[in-house]
Amino acid sequence: MKKNIFLILFFSLSLFSSEFKNPVSSFEASGYVIDLVYKDSKLYVATDAGIVDIFNLKTKKIIQKIDVPKIKDFMGDEVNSKIFSVDEYDGNIMILSKSQDGFNRIHIFKNNKNYLIIDYKQKLAIIKAKYINKNKLLLALLSNEIISYDIKNKKIDYIIQVNGAKFSDFCLSEDKQRVVITDESGDVSILQTKDGKRIDVLSGKNLDNVFQIAYKNGVIATAGQDRRVVIYTPTYKSAYFKQSNFLIYGVALSPSAKLVAYASDEKNNITLFNSITKSIISKFGGNKATISDIEFIDENYFLVASNSKTINLYSVK
Repeated sequence: MKKNIFLILFFSLSLFSSEFKNPVSSFEASGYVIDLVYKDSKLYVATDAGIVDIFNLKTKKIIQKIDVPKIKDFMGDEVNSKIFSVDEYDGNIMILSKSQDGFNRIHIFKNNKNYLIIDYKQKLAIIKAKYINKNKLLLALLSNEIISYDIKNKKIDYIIQVNGAKFSDFCLSEDKQRVVITDESGDVSILQTKDGKRIDVLSGKNLDNVFQIAYKNGVIATAGQDRRVVIYTPTYKSAYFKQSNFLIYGVALSPSAKLVAYASDEKNNITLFNSITKSIISKFGGNKATISDIEFIDENYFLVASNSKTINLYSVK
């Protein structure tokens, strides 16, 4: 009898453990991971330790570390400057980090040197920044204003108020011609990056704050506080959502937009589904903290970062 009970427990545990796929590899960053960017076999990792780690994804080793200057806290002590965003364009690395007096700053790292482009004296509460092209950055403020910033001339080309809600996230199209922006209203605004002209507003699917947004191959995916991951295809004016049992903190689309990965439960597991058929493909475990970012490398692999130093690499198959 005891032997039968042991066998039942063994097979039950085996089935449970096989329900979620484990990482095929892991990376250890210098600090808790805030932002990921993958380009040309390199992974750029923004951390709360004031360091950008650059990994070679083929060798799985750190090939460079970029430090930003420490800042002083309210007690006058020197502390690490948390890095909120990182991006790369033509060998130039943009780094958005915490500064002082409630404002942030931007450095451009090139030729092995950091150049301060925007400092706290400009009083910009920048939450996220990415390249539009080599000479222009797209900046998002906490106030949900979007700025096109000229790096060379150090001036603002335009500033657009998206709406009155608090900013959450934005994502650029592959050609950098469009940006999708979301906020605590749950709406998604689509703007042209060249002039800030509003193209469309998508609403009614997310009923609360959207934590993250993804944009690939003309398809948009959102991760919502309302426990919904929404898939928009603006070209065909179609939209649908999948309901989760927990807050959805992260979402990503594969390059073709056929695959959607999202943080689907309170144990920080990832669910992968087909955006066309809506069918679940697989589930992935092994993340020990709240998901901070998900990034597809291609149609076969994706990366997951959480509020920890660990970045997990998963195989779709």
